[in-house]
Amino acid sequence: MTPGARLAAAMEIFADVEATRRPAAGALKDWGLVHRFAGSADRAAIAGLVYDALRRRASSAQIMGDQRPRAVLLGMLRLERKLDCEAIAARADGGRFAPAPLSAEERARLGAADLSGAPPWVAGDYPQWLDPYLARVFGEERIAEGVALATRAPLDLRVNALKAERETACDALAHLHPAPTRWSPVGLRIALDADAKNPAIHAEPAFIKGLVEVQDEGSQIAALLVDARPVAGGTFGRARRRLVAR
Repeated sequence: MTPGARLAAAMEIFADVEATRRPAAGALKDWGLVHRFAGSADRAAIAGLVYDALRRRASSAQIMGDQRPRAVLLGMLRLERKLDCEAIAARADGGRFAPAPLSAEERARLGAADLSGAPPWVAGDYPQWLDPYLARVFGEERIAEGVALATRAPLDLRVNALKAERETACDALAHLHPAPTRWSPVGLRIALDADAKNPAIHAEPAFIKGLVEVQDEGSQIAALLVDARPVAGGTFGRARRRLVAR
């Protein structure tokens, strides 16, 4: 599928989610069953567009002045994917299976991408009821925090220190290009491109052998700081001391 066809499909699925109020995963699955010509790479790219649009729905609608699926998808390409107006126009060019060409107003709004004056919860894409709590913790940085949370998360892994060193696990997963986590001394992070499929980590020999498990770095740090450990050893205690030493 062309980038334009993927975008049109994402608009269709987003509209289905909005109309039926059902989980996006179900709408994506049903679309894939009907459109069997779409390969796995196409389905992954379309899913990425849909989920990015859902996460950036408020800010995208704000810059476009429109909450309809087309506007949200176009706005997301500008805000989240950082595409300029011409790159977006190349995807929405009215060609076969592509969305209709951009209107003059859409071009103007994409060019400006103006969030000035938007409430923090709109610019940061988080629920309005969270604003006082985020303001208390982050102050003026809460918009940036919200935007960061609206970006696709990487895949974090915790190395089982009872079975392997982090370097050993990293070598075993080298084809997935993992990198050591910034804070956790037992973590690995796999960065994922916007259109990439989630790696089948559960089928990896390193996972099957118990060398790694899926766990966000924040959860790893929490476990280390409370000095969680197995009854028979102090592996977590040693990792905690390495973390605290930083």
